[in-house]
Amino acid sequence: MKKTEVAIIGGGPGGAATAIHLAKKGIKSIIIEKDTFPRFHIGESMTGECGQSVRDLGLEAEMQNVPKTIKWGVTVYGQSGTGTFWLPVMKRDENGELVKNFTWQVKRSDFDRIVLDKAVQDGTELVLGKATRVLQQEDGTVYGVEVRLENGDIETIEADVVVDASGQTTFLSTTGIAGKKERGKYDRQLAIYSHVKGARRDDEDNTLIFYEQKNHWAWFIPIDDETVSIGVVTPSDYYRDSNEEMRDFYLREMHKINPALSERVPDVTLVEEVRATSNYSYHIHGFTGRNYLCVGDAHRFIDPIFSFGLHFALKEAGLAADAIAAYLHDGVGRDLENPFAAYEEYCELGMDTIQDVLDCFWSSPISFAFFAHERYREDFIDIFAGRIYQKDASPGLQAVRKINAKMARLEKEQPELFEHVPAD
Repeated sequence: MKKTEVAIIGGGPGGAATAIHLAKKGIKSIIIEKDTFPRFHIGESMTGECGQSVRDLGLEAEMQNVPKTIKWGVTVYGQSGTGTFWLPVMKRDENGELVKNFTWQVKRSDFDRIVLDKAVQDGTELVLGKATRVLQQEDGTVYGVEVRLENGDIETIEADVVVDASGQTTFLSTTGIAGKKERGKYDRQLAIYSHVKGARRDDEDNTLIFYEQKNHWAWFIPIDDETVSIGVVTPSDYYRDSNEEMRDFYLREMHKINPALSERVPDVTLVEEVRATSNYSYHIHGFTGRNYLCVGDAHRFIDPIFSFGLHFALKEAGLAADAIAAYLHDGVGRDLENPFAAYEEYCELGMDTIQDVLDCFWSSPISFAFFAHERYREDFIDIFAGRIYQKDASPGLQAVRKINAKMARLEKEQPELFEHVPAD
């Protein structure tokens, strides 16, 4: 049996970053990880604020030693390769003015490894095994986890707080501790992806998004001097009706989905197997409680289109460490049924912002492009950078919510308009 202050399920960026932040506060933790690193993962593009989170972790020097590209912004190509708009990576200076900034795009196998290595270097113990059961007292209070080690032995880890950073495994929900995993708005989609070499790249290696129609799009993310991550997202029914092998479907869609993408991939070579993720959109309500909380994908994933998965993992890691330190060191919330309710509310505030922005993008892409490129450009630069925890919504976010409300009313009153016609 082991004892620690915090047991963290998952050694990906969310779990490892949580451990790093906890170590800075003098809090000991154990990470339980079932996979061997390095491992393949998508989600290679960082927002501007995500890049700052990397710096806050003390990893900027390590970033110089891993293959990567510099990201200055995002270009979104409209249907047929027209109607493009560009949103640069910018930060707010001490006077609140927008100034040019950059972030990174990186192969996740490299990045995830350096974050986990940093956590171990800072004193976190790494246990290789799979969490199988949550330890609970008779009144249901969580006090640790049971782990099946690589050799098959069972290890009990008692902890004051359990953090679920297991990603789409959603361990605490699956074991009935956190709330039920509910389908998100974009759950009937399929993402098919790989890494390629030989793609034609722009002078600057920025993230590119190619729109075909609602729920049908592609990404193009350069991740080192030779390699590009390319993913195609389609409705699940569209893929199933094609009756094609996944690799053939992926290569065909890469050349078909948008001319601005097809001209970049005339003759590419796959350097990773073609993989897929289905039904990836979900939401868990009630992901905190006495002695436990979830971080990042362990409680919610909306849609990969604007590259917020890694952002939420690293941002919420810092928020979680702050909440845990206040709980363990200062007794904040000790007399409450849910001492981490404020953490949950703040996390949802940011994710709700991205949900609203995505709803507008998919239901009203023309309005969205006008807002982002013209009417509320600074507000959208802030949102794309990750400045999304807006208790007082910016004018741009207010406009997004008005459009969403209008579209929701129209769909309720005239549902036939939404059955076969693409949005906008």
